[in-house]
Amino acid sequence: MYYAIISEDIENSLEKRMSARPAHLERLNKLADQERLMLAGPHPAIDSMDPGEAGFSGSLVIAEFDSLEQAEAWAEADPYVAAGVYAKVTVKPFKRVL
Repeated sequence: MYYAIISEDIENSLEKRMSARPAHLERLNKLADQERLMLAGPHPAIDSMDPGEAGFSGSLVIAEFDSLEQAEAWAEADPYVAAGVYAKVTVKPFKRVL
């Protein structure tokens, strides 16, 4: 089943985000290589594809896991969590319709 991992950044997260980004992307690429990743990306803090110093307000990952518990454990192990980028992470089942 797919799960949506919806993360909200702390204020002024950009520096922490950039330092943890390589490890964060490595984990996402592993999911993609396993054909379990539907989509992933950040939410720009402003209405721009390149928000510059404004940074990002959070992230969205939709990926396939065997259970909600497995999805939650994967989300908790994210390098952005360890780096203190996220203020809040929510994991919900996701049903793809289109």
